[in-house]
Amino acid sequence: MIALRTEREIGILREANQIVADVLASLAEKIQPGVTTGELDAMAERQIRDRGAIPSFLGYRGYPKSTCISVENEVIHGIPGKRRIKEGQIVGIDVGALYKGYHGDAAITVACGEVDDERKRLMSVTDLALARGIRTAHAGNYLQDVSRAIQDTVEAAGFSVVRVFVGHGIGTEMHEDPQIPNMVTGDRGPRLRPGMVLAIEPMVNA
Repeated sequence: MIALRTEREIGILREANQIVADVLASLAEKIQPGVTTGELDAMAERQIRDRGAIPSFLGYRGYPKSTCISVENEVIHGIPGKRRIKEGQIVGIDVGALYKGYHGDAAITVACGEVDDERKRLMSVTDLALARGIRTAHAGNYLQDVSRAIQDTVEAAGFSVVRVFVGHGIGTEMHEDPQIPNMVTGDRGPRLRPGMVLAIEPMVNA
């Protein structure tokens, strides 16, 4: 069942997601050789709680940390710990925050120092796929139109989309209907309507 959120609810969701955006921006500045993923996670938890929110991921289905930090070929759900980030690596940071009963959820990928051209292009194409997915997500289109915009952008650049994991609706639960694949399936999905709130999550492989 797909929830249609009121203007009041969307206002709170904007606040929750602003907390997430601010934490992501802060962590991006801390990415440097030698920092551990566990140190980044601790920073994120402090910042989320200082804003009056709760880390969405902590304890979710038994998950032990407040963020997911995935290095290099880890697609998603990397568990922070003692791993030290190295020069030339790319680091995916995924943050969730529960605020006034509503979840914010977003991820970014950050370069540690100078990275090679393939990694730069991978990040650039993923950003472009996200932008095109967002631009396509308007009332009257179908969910599959969003998936197609992402897949076409990625594959035109010679990369591939991750097929196992998907984006999702978000609101009072972190994962809500509908699921949002990054590829076209046999089902065009629901028609998009005002009040739907979507976490669009391109995941791209070289």
